[in-house]
Amino acid sequence: MAALRAFNRVYTSRLGLLDAHLDDSPFTLSEARVLYELANRSDPTGAEIARALRLDPAQISRTIKRFANRGLVATRDDPSHGRHQLLALTDQGRAAFTALENNTRRAIGALLDELPPFRRAAMLSAASTITRVFEEDPSGPILRRLRPGDLGMVIARQAILYAEEYGWNSDYEALVARILADFHQSFDPARDAAWIAEMDGRMAGSIFLVHGDEPDVGKLRLLYVERDARGTGVGKMLVAACVDRARAAGYKRLDLWTNSVLTAARQIYERAGFVLVDEAPHHSFGQDLIGQTWSLAL
Repeated sequence: MAALRAFNRVYTSRLGLLDAHLDDSPFTLSEARVLYELANRSDPTGAEIARALRLDPAQISRTIKRFANRGLVATRDDPSHGRHQLLALTDQGRAAFTALENNTRRAIGALLDELPPFRRAAMLSAASTITRVFEEDPSGPILRRLRPGDLGMVIARQAILYAEEYGWNSDYEALVARILADFHQSFDPARDAAWIAEMDGRMAGSIFLVHGDEPDVGKLRLLYVERDARGTGVGKMLVAACVDRARAAGYKRLDLWTNSVLTAARQIYERAGFVLVDEAPHHSFGQDLIGQTWSLAL
């Protein structure tokens, strides 16, 4: 909450939204937004604009009345509904909107020009993300196959998450890098597979099916789920996809190695039917751990 409030204070100040009039125009911010809706809608009603802007209909009515008195808006009866009036900008209103739009573009352009390219790109990306969060319906997790760059992302995200959550050092990052390098170099489409989980266009997790030395035994490797995606079913979907593919590939058994501290992952394995077949203490990744082997008969 504090981060969102801090962002609100910064952007309202930097964009001049606290000024009495927006971008050297005669309009307040709310009036400018109403003017924008009038310019970009075909014969709207005041109620439609109120819903679009989430504003009080009485406020919209007062704004429209002021616009009409200034010759910016013309009204006419709605032939399909006698109590409604359809709104349209006059020529004077169009000219006022064009002037406001040009001023706004210059102001935003000047703001972007102040930023070095790297920060400019970061700000535009963040703005797109915020818009998507508020405007798009939330999407559930989806699974897809690998794309270029995914292996590096999986290495980085697993290394960062396990360092933050369990204090594991860069030895783990090196291990994941070796596993995925071997996966890439020895990939057999008949026996190997990988899935990336996505939510709202972001990587939310991953899992890999890898062949081993025994032809009838496959390995489930490198399951991980991002913190903010946990509890959404991502882990269950990833494990189910791996198990189904292992069966289709003709494996008789699916093995995995994990550590006892990864309790959420172990619960997913247990619910999928895996059983613990071996465990032993070891010192790895800068920590004292208990390694576990789990197995699922297919």
